[in-house]
Amino acid sequence: MRILIINKFLHPNGGSETYIFQLGAVLKAHGHEVQYFGMEHEGRCVGNEVSSYTSDMDFHGGGRLAKLTYPVKTVYSAEARKKLRPVLDALQPDVCHLNNFNYQLTPSIILEIREWERQTGHLVRIVYTAHDYQLICPNHMLRNFLTDQNCENCLQGHFLSCLRGRCIHGSLSKSAVGAAEAYFWKARGVYRQIDTLICPTHFMKSRLDSNPVFAEKTVVLQNFAEPVLYQNHQKKPYVLYFGRFSKEKGIKTLISVCRMLPEVHFIFAGSGPLSEEIALLPNAENVGFQTGEALQTLIAQASFSVYPSEWYENCPYSVMESQMYGTPVLGADIGGIPELIADGRTGELFESGNADSLKNKTETLWYNCALTDEYSKNCREAHFLTAEQYYDRIMAIYQGRQEEQGE
Repeated sequence: MRILIINKFLHPNGGSETYIFQLGAVLKAHGHEVQYFGMEHEGRCVGNEVSSYTSDMDFHGGGRLAKLTYPVKTVYSAEARKKLRPVLDALQPDVCHLNNFNYQLTPSIILEIREWERQTGHLVRIVYTAHDYQLICPNHMLRNFLTDQNCENCLQGHFLSCLRGRCIHGSLSKSAVGAAEAYFWKARGVYRQIDTLICPTHFMKSRLDSNPVFAEKTVVLQNFAEPVLYQNHQKKPYVLYFGRFSKEKGIKTLISVCRMLPEVHFIFAGSGPLSEEIALLPNAENVGFQTGEALQTLIAQASFSVYPSEWYENCPYSVMESQMYGTPVLGADIGGIPELIADGRTGELFESGNADSLKNKTETLWYNCALTDEYSKNCREAHFLTAEQYYDRIMAIYQGRQEEQGE
């Protein structure tokens, strides 16, 4: 098959990019032709044969003129349609696999794919993997900015809630553009043209299914994770958090727990707006953003890792990675996280946002090495799809078989 993977970022940036790079490698290993379309960037590491990409859009920078034109470009992108066409002509894809595309590429790419299909007579399946809630929530997170609480007011298509909550970066103007974009594409019915929506968790499926347009198109297919050989690393006495240092990730709550447990040693690996508060903790060490073998070793040697998120996480790779390296996870009971942890076998769950619950569970694991050792051994049995298993299921989706893929 000829497969075009579409994602706004074509350089390492987050979980979506990890997914598309790994997926592309698996598909190529099985003999399929795979190309990519998205924004040009100095760090771009995948691409297409005609070198056609959209210009890099940085909403946090750019000149005055760029900032004036961004609101229009985030709703509809003539450039994305123009740049996508030669890629379609050259590759003649059988499948266009969409990932994160809103704002920079916009849903206008779906219109271009279908127009190309009509003009050429070449049938294309459009598949979408939901990495966040962008199809049902203008700020992608189901979270109200003003209240700093999770919110589901937009699930029924009432996008004015985004405006009232200033849900996009706390900005009234940006939230107005986000709401307008959602209403515009709802009116155009563009998402009806997607054939299948892949949900990495049942939680994500339940939220997308609240929209009748999506309810008959969703399938559950958990992300894959290959077994690794770090299970026998010597454990060291520290609790690890790795990821972004931000409030929705539960870092405020974790910091308060660090203060309540001065005898517990915490290591933070990452970056974000709460870095300065972490630096003030006498029992915590911030080792900064880590990748590759350094991060693998940090994960494998931890007594256990903690994932204290307070927003509706989808299918965080860090929770899966921790268990694959033989490290139990203490995770918040929110979003898709409980689907990734075998509570009482490969880790434990605590009440999201509840500092006392997190403190008590942290103490239990910290002072009970026999328990964490048992959990660590159980991690060897943690069941995540391998690349080969994922390949079989994704090919069934590409071929139009709509049966549930996540069991």
